[in-house]
Amino acid sequence: MSLYARGRLLLIAGPCVVEDRDTVLAIAAELKGICAKRPIDLVFKASWDKANRSSIRSFRGPGMEEALGVLREVRERLGLRVNTDVHESAQVPEVAEAVDTLQIPAFLCRQTDLLLACAATGKPVFVKKGQFLAPEDMGNVAEKFRSVAGHGELSLVERGTTFGYHNLVVDFRGLPAMRKFAPVVFDGTHSVQRPGGLGDKSGGDAAMIPHLVRAAAAVGIDGLFLETHHDPSKALSDGPNMIPLSALPPLLDTVLRIREGQSLPRS
Repeated sequence: MSLYARGRLLLIAGPCVVEDRDTVLAIAAELKGICAKRPIDLVFKASWDKANRSSIRSFRGPGMEEALGVLREVRERLGLRVNTDVHESAQVPEVAEAVDTLQIPAFLCRQTDLLLACAATGKPVFVKKGQFLAPEDMGNVAEKFRSVAGHGELSLVERGTTFGYHNLVVDFRGLPAMRKFAPVVFDGTHSVQRPGGLGDKSGGDAAMIPHLVRAAAAVGIDGLFLETHHDPSKALSDGPNMIPLSALPPLLDTVLRIREGQSLPRS
């Protein structure tokens, strides 16, 4: 069954990383309540491991066993579909057992063995477009993924393109370009990231999130990816480019109004 129910928005949302059990469960429960009141299908997201942090001193997560246990609890206690990322093909079987969908980080979108391993699980997979790729290049990613018999549903995620040092820019022409290959999700939080912009960690322009999200909704998207937290200033990863949970409902309502009545082809 497709992740994309007709007329409904798919939202992939949650904290950047599994910080601790209580924080993750609280955020997941609040997201469930927000989406239950709207025509939105939620996939809860939190990384079990942040393997690409700027500094060796940065928090990566509590470890595979504990983090995957927390994600299983979100799925079982709250009845939510859960998404997390993988960085190496050897991780895929164990991680796939704990979650409903998999995510391939932007830096790894051309890693053929990782793509094939994720496709072989038969689960839905979100592949983030590399900051170094043109939208059209994601056609090769889609071809690799679909070369595996029994592959699951593929979604492509736009999260900005490298624009000089410590900055990203979103070319909204890329959304319809990638929709020719697969459903497209717009990552409204990583698109405002400033990679490595704070020296030993990334910065971000969170105030720009609503502007980019509204623009993406107007161009046409199948889903929306947003990292969120009760207090982004205290988040253990990517706080500067997160949206506060309190700001999420009005933004989602705006996106739904923009999408209302839209019928945009993928080609």
